[in-house]
Amino acid sequence: MWWGGLQRLSSRRSLVVRRLWPSVLVRGPVLLQVESRRPYTPQAERKRFYQNVSISQGEGGFEINLDHRKLKTPQAKLFTVPSETLALAVATEWDSQRDTIKFYTMHLTTLCNTALDNPSQRSKDQLIKAAVKFLETDTVCYRVEEPPALVELQKNEWDPIIEWAEKRYNVVIGSSTSIMGPSIPQSTKDTFVSHLASYNSWALQGIEYMITQLKSLVLSMSLLDKHLTVEQAVLLSRLEEEYQIQHWGNVEWAHDYDMYELRARTAAAALFVQLCLENSTVKHKLLQD
Repeated sequence: MWWGGLQRLSSRRSLVVRRLWPSVLVRGPVLLQVESRRPYTPQAERKRFYQNVSISQGEGGFEINLDHRKLKTPQAKLFTVPSETLALAVATEWDSQRDTIKFYTMHLTTLCNTALDNPSQRSKDQLIKAAVKFLETDTVCYRVEEPPALVELQKNEWDPIIEWAEKRYNVVIGSSTSIMGPSIPQSTKDTFVSHLASYNSWALQGIEYMITQLKSLVLSMSLLDKHLTVEQAVLLSRLEEEYQIQHWGNVEWAHDYDMYELRARTAAAALFVQLCLENSTVKHKLLQD
């Protein structure tokens, strides 16, 4: 595959567009989805105020304890998660903070807060509808007509992913160079709606977050099915930017930072979905003696 040879990222043209109009729908080197609802914006940094982190089981699930304080959500709800493994993962985020709590690094905590508070008050059906809607503007379905090298790169790297998804879910997806995108059959949408309905509401929050990061339902499903790794999914989602950076060069450290941040957010989303489906418990609740 191509990701071993491509080293850097970001299309100059799409970068300018993103900086000037971050929520606009653009058809050019990169298609941007109209910005959708996102999880809570992380809080500002603050000094660490606790020493020990532990988890405990309550009536509603598993809770996070910071010393003798119970962790709460931005809406002051008790921070309670459905699985012990998810609680341990969140507790590890809090325990790994040093002198300063850097909330922007705590993606699992942010996703849990979003699932608990549900600030946009969306039902499970609405979450599914929002996720499937991304198929209409899926990154891997939009193709350029030039330059020839990029046309070939998209064909070689994106076509196998679409073909895998079509075979895996027995659907028709296709691709298009039209600004209107491919015509996705209703039967395809119905199939993905049915598939996503098998996930619980917590997992769906993570799936939608993953889709907004990769700007692709197809890549997200490939990642959840373990057909792709996080690194592969991220690089495929940035294929055009990777191509452009080879031709136009890197913008200092910003491009590498963006890529690693995207990897972290995507990996957190994938882990969150997996842990939301985890029903087993573990014996040791204290992270520190």
